Amino acid sequence: MAETPAWKLLLPRQLRYLPADLAGVIGVVLLTNLAALLPILSETPVRIVVGLVFVLFIPGYAFIAALFPEDGSGPTADGEADTNSEADGIDGIERVALSFGLSIALVPLVGLVLNFTPWGIRLLPILVSLSGLTLVLTAVAAVRRWALPPEEQFHVPYRTWLSAGREELFSPASRTDAALNVLLVLSILLAAASVGYAVTVPKDGERFSEFYLLTETDDGELVADNYRTEFQQGESGSLIVGIGNQEHERTEYTVIAELQRVERVGNETRVQERTELRRFQPTLGHNETWHGQHEVTPGMTGEGLRLQYLLYRGAPPETVNQSTAYREVHLWVNVTG
Repeated sequence: MAETPAWKLLLPRQLRYLPADLAGVIGVVLLTNLAALLPILSETPVRIVVGLVFVLFIPGYAFIAALFPEDGSGPTADGEADTNSEADGIDGIERVALSFGLSIALVPLVGLVLNFTPWGIRLLPILVSLSGLTLVLTAVAAVRRWALPPEEQFHVPYRTWLSAGREELFSPASRTDAALNVLLVLSILLAAASVGYAVTVPKDGERFSEFYLLTETDDGELVADNYRTEFQQGESGSLIVGIGNQEHERTEYTVIAELQRVERVGNETRVQERTELRRFQPTLGHNETWHGQHEVTPGMTGEGLRLQYLLYRGAPPETVNQSTAYREVHLWVNVTG
C-alpha cells in the first residue's frame, strides 16, 4: 500500500480521503468565489471563464454525485466491463450530460427563490446560495460514496485517460495520426480562443449605463414607485439614486441634482431659475450597481418645479444642463412655503 504523503496528514480525515472529483468541485467553488469577490481577479477574464464552468456544470455534477455514488460501468478485476453488475450507477458520458442539464435547471430555480427574499437577485446572494447548495450536495455525495465498498465507488479514471492521451499524442501509430493530433490541438486552441474573445470583448452597441430613481418602502424594499411630489419649504424627503454600469470598463460618474423653475415655450422647456442640491461621484466597475440616498430639501417654492438628476461620465463640463448630460431623470414637484 502506498504511503500517504506528509502534507495530506495535516488535513482533516474527511478531506484526506475525499475523492478527487469532489475535491475538484470544492476547488472550483472556492476559485469562483475568489474570482468574483477579489478586486484583483474580478476585473479579469478569469472571472468569466471560472464563472461559466461553475454555473453550467458544477452544481449539476454535485447533484448527480449525490444521487449516484456508485460506479455503474466500471471494469472488473480482469479489465472487462461487468455486464451482469446490479449497480444502479450511470456511466461517465451520462454523468457529464446530466450534470450540464441539472445545472441549467438548478441555477434558475435558485434565482427564482432569491427573487422572493429580501436579498433579491444580486451577485453576492446568488454566489452564496449556489456555493452553499453545491457544498452541501458535495458533502452528501462524499458520505454516500464512503458508505460503499471501494470497488463499487464511482471514480474518475484520470490516470487511464492521461496515459491514453499521452500515448496517442506523443506516440502516434502513423504520420497520419500525428498530423490529425496536431490539427486537433490547434482546433481546440482556436475554439478556446474564439470563445474567450466572444465573452470578454463586448460589442460596441452593448455599452450603456442605467440611471434611475427609487423609493424605499416601509419593509426596506426599493421600488420605482410612490415618489413624493408634495413638499414644504425646508422639509426633507428621501430618494434613492441608482446607477448600473454596463460600459464594460471601470467608469467614474458624476450625478448632479438640481431643483429648477421652468416654463414651457412651444415645444421647448426653458429654465428660469435653478438651485443645485447635491453632487455624487461614484466609481463603478463593469456590471456593478450603486445606490445613493438623497435627502431632498427644497429651498425655492412653487408649483410644477422640476427636480432633475443629471448623469455624467467623468467630470461634468462647465455648462451643466440636460443637453450636455449623458443620462437624465426628473420628477415634477410642488413646494409650498
